[in-house]
Amino acid sequence: MSDDHKTDPPEQQEASLFEAPPMAEQERMVEAILFATAGPVSISEMMGRMPHGCEPAQALTNLRKRYEGRGVQVVRVGDAWAIRTAPDLGFLMQKETIETRKLSRAAIETLAIVAYHQPVTRAEIEEIRGVSVSRGTVDQLIEMEWIRLGRRRMTPGRPVTFVVTETFLDHFGLESARDLPGVKELRSAGLLDNRPPPGASSDDEKDDSQPPLFEDD
Repeated sequence: MSDDHKTDPPEQQEASLFEAPPMAEQERMVEAILFATAGPVSISEMMGRMPHGCEPAQALTNLRKRYEGRGVQVVRVGDAWAIRTAPDLGFLMQKETIETRKLSRAAIETLAIVAYHQPVTRAEIEEIRGVSVSRGTVDQLIEMEWIRLGRRRMTPGRPVTFVVTETFLDHFGLESARDLPGVKELRSAGLLDNRPPPGASSDDEKDDSQPPLFEDD
C-alpha cells in the first residue's frame, strides 16, 4: 500500500476534532453572536457558545479594529460587549430609539446617588438625600433594570448595597461607571429638568464633572 493512502493514527484524528477554527472564522462567530443578541454579551458567554479552544477575546480585539470608522462599532459595556451605532450617527436612529421613561423626582435622585456613589446602601442614600427612600422608588429602578443589588456590607446587619446595571451603562453608551455623564448629558436624556434647582449658582451649572444635586420633594 502506498503512503498516499495512509490515514492519520486514531489519536491524531481525535486531537484534530478539538482544534480551534482559524481566527478569521472565530471573528465571524463573535460577529454573529453580537448581531444576534440584543443585549451585551460577556466573553465567558461567547466561550460557552463557540467551539473548544476558541479565543473570543482576541477575536473581539480584531473585530473592534475592523469596525473602526464604520457605521456600527464593537463597544465594551461593563464586562460585556455589543455592536452599537456609531455615536455620531445616533441621530439617524432617533425615531426608532425614543423611549419615554417617567421617573419621579425621588427616583431621579436615588438613581443619581447610586450611579455616582455605588456601591451604596439604602441608609446611605437616605443620608445623602436627607429624606427616606420608599420601597416603591427602589423597586421601580430595579424593574427598569437600571440598578441591581450589590454585595452586602460587612457591617452590623450586613445591609445590601445598590449598583447600576449594564442596562444603565448601555443606555448611556458607557463602558463603565467611571464614564458617567455630567449634568448636560443627564438633561439631554430627560433625567434632569432644564432649569437649575432653586438657589443653584451659575458656577454649579458649569461644572459637569460633579454629580447632580437635587432639592427634596
